[in-house]
Amino acid sequence: MKNETTLSAKIIPASIIIIAGFIIILLRLWQLQIVQGSEYRKTAESNRLRVIGIPAPRGIIYDRNGLPLVKDTPFFIASVIPAEISNKHLPLLAEILDMPAEEVYKKITESRHNPDIPIRLKEPLTFEEISFLEARRSDVPGLIIEVDLGRKYLYGPTASHLIGYLGKLTPDQAANPENHDVPPMAFIGQWGVEKLFDKRLRGIAGKKVYEVDALGREIRLFQEQQPIEGKDLTLSIDISLQQEVEKAFEGKAGAFVALKPKTGEILGLVSSPSFDPNKFTHGITYEAWQALMQDRKFPMLNRTIQSTYPPGSIFKLITAVAALEEGVINEETTVNCSGSIKYGNRKFRCWKRGGHGRVSIHRALVESCDVFFYEIGKRLGIDTMYTYASKFGLGSKTGFPFGNEKEGLIPNTAWKIETKKTKWFLGETFINAIGQGYVSITPIQAAFMTSIFANGGTSFNPLILMEDDPKKINRIDLSPQTIRIVSDSLKGVVHEKRGTGKAARSDMMTIAGKTGTAQVVSIRKESKDLPEHIRDHAWFIAYAPVEKPEIALAVFVEHGGHGGSAAAPIAKKAIESYLLRKDHEKKQ
Repeated sequence: MKNETTLSAKIIPASIIIIAGFIIILLRLWQLQIVQGSEYRKTAESNRLRVIGIPAPRGIIYDRNGLPLVKDTPFFIASVIPAEISNKHLPLLAEILDMPAEEVYKKITESRHNPDIPIRLKEPLTFEEISFLEARRSDVPGLIIEVDLGRKYLYGPTASHLIGYLGKLTPDQAANPENHDVPPMAFIGQWGVEKLFDKRLRGIAGKKVYEVDALGREIRLFQEQQPIEGKDLTLSIDISLQQEVEKAFEGKAGAFVALKPKTGEILGLVSSPSFDPNKFTHGITYEAWQALMQDRKFPMLNRTIQSTYPPGSIFKLITAVAALEEGVINEETTVNCSGSIKYGNRKFRCWKRGGHGRVSIHRALVESCDVFFYEIGKRLGIDTMYTYASKFGLGSKTGFPFGNEKEGLIPNTAWKIETKKTKWFLGETFINAIGQGYVSITPIQAAFMTSIFANGGTSFNPLILMEDDPKKINRIDLSPQTIRIVSDSLKGVVHEKRGTGKAARSDMMTIAGKTGTAQVVSIRKESKDLPEHIRDHAWFIAYAPVEKPEIALAVFVEHGGHGGSAAAPIAKKAIESYLLRKDHEKKQ
């Protein structure tokens, strides 16, 4: 009995304690859910998910020898999440960022339709700015510092027309379904290889999803998705060759294209003047863009494919091949050059006023006799010259993969009737036979024409990626005799005493070439004495070594004067730079 009394005395107090505990818990729950429920509900709802993008490393672009042409460099951005910031914080935000309040307000209000995506306000940030912003982040809800990857072009303007540059996604590009996975404000390829292979290069961005509180403080990492790196590319160009040629073009306007005759691989592509793609790395300013657009030297114009010019005397190769293949002349045929040929009331002059005397096809090419080609042009007729020029790819796009490639023009009688509403005249045949008149071509067409002579008659598509296989377009059936005559003549242009291309002569290798001087206006006066904008254009085409060609090229110097003095030295530098370095690499 005594034990039962003792047990009851222990149970009753314990029960009271337990009941009191439950009452306290119920009272607390009542306070939290009923009395303070709306307050805590509001606080809980203010916690949200914040999505922060992780940029994908862009693929690296290499030259044919494995040298990197670009690299990715990180930079920092001051961004704000519209959903997390109220208008009352905007003046302070503008002050912290040292930006006009109107600009900050405009950027944020324009993005209210997608309030959870960070809006970039200022980039790139200096380390001093980053430190200052980190110290003030708690004062402005929604202010974050992001990291992105920019593009550094290691050779500056060198090869910029080929490599290209990046720019921010435009509204039209954002609307394109192909860019659905590109984050807003991201940089994508806008020019050249960067644009052509943008999807391969850019990879896929990742993201981190954080839960943040009402003050914008990150509570926990909710989800993480790692980015997928873009794929690397290896271009066919030789950056050392490219540098050598661009150095030679300093202060000059013009174009240069070099390729491997047996494959169509582009070894070098220069359009001068060029531009520095590094200016576009973080978005080019309006003032800088306007300066580029208004520059009278047109640095953004890719002269290799987007400009057409009269070919001048380099077209004599086409006239010569047509005449030899059609049996109009042979190796022994001669024409007497007295300095001009008369047709009607007009004289068609040779560049050498006193004339060359009696010349054959070899000497006519070596010394670039105009009268010889007037005569065989008359024998051929414009339609036959049109046929052969077309076989060599003149007047047609080469298939270079960038847009806006021009076709040029190779005229014939049908074209004249259709466009000019009149018949063709013999005098027009004379001047077209030497690459003047209506004839116009692009520098890249001139280079591919040269490669066809170098490899004996095969035309290729331009190739700019080392991974791609050569693609033949056409095979021109040239007789071995024609190939020999033309090859010997082009060798003579450079290596014979009276050759017009002596400035390209090298002691290290045998070079074949042809000069061209294309008139801009019909003035019988030394080009150097004229204002620059009406001076003659200078051409030089070449391949080497003659015995086994490994490089074919075309050099064009806009308003450069004579091809032999302005363009041939550039060709020599290019050929020696490429072949000597290649020979050195073989010996190592």
